[in-house]
Amino acid sequence: MRDRAAEIAAGTTVDVGDVTTRYLLYGLLPGWFVPGLADWVMHRRTRIEDTSGTKESLIHSLMMAEVGLPIALTLRYEVNPLLLAVQLGGAAVHEATALWDVRTAVDSDREVKPLEQHIHSFLESLPFAALAALMCLHADQVKSLTRGGRGHKDAWRLVPRRRPLSPGYLTGIGAAIGACVLLPYGEELLRCLRTARARKKLSRKGR
Repeated sequence: MRDRAAEIAAGTTVDVGDVTTRYLLYGLLPGWFVPGLADWVMHRRTRIEDTSGTKESLIHSLMMAEVGLPIALTLRYEVNPLLLAVQLGGAAVHEATALWDVRTAVDSDREVKPLEQHIHSFLESLPFAALAALMCLHADQVKSLTRGGRGHKDAWRLVPRRRPLSPGYLTGIGAAIGACVLLPYGEELLRCLRTARARKKLSRKGR
């Protein structure tokens, strides 16, 4: 039997649900990496290590975790009231953290240029776009969530996908996350930490 990701990629049906899932798996999720990388480039150009420094870089790591956890769970488990609650909570917290992020940058005098603000608009809207599509695909689970999961025996536990995504797809997405998210933002945090340490050393020598 062909795995779910392979069937969807082949486009053998015109079912709206399959088309939407194909869009999420092969369009929106991989496309998410583009504005993420672009934002990292903007941070580097404005020398984040010399302005907002480690604090803002850690906020970026927090935001990635806020969207990364729901994505990881959605790739491995069935969408049910529990997973929807995690997704909704992650999106809400991510939005609040995004406001904190911009405030931190502005207060530090790091120049947040119009281009970077436009990139942020993509990074803020994509979680809601993905969540809206998932809720349309799983309207029954949304209805169950609004009822507190009553009548749904697996409402509040993680249930492995009945038709799991292929190891190849999961490996590819994992590699993309490593190359486009973990590596550049890890480099950013390391750069900020090194600059902060160097600044402390200079401060001590000046005493």
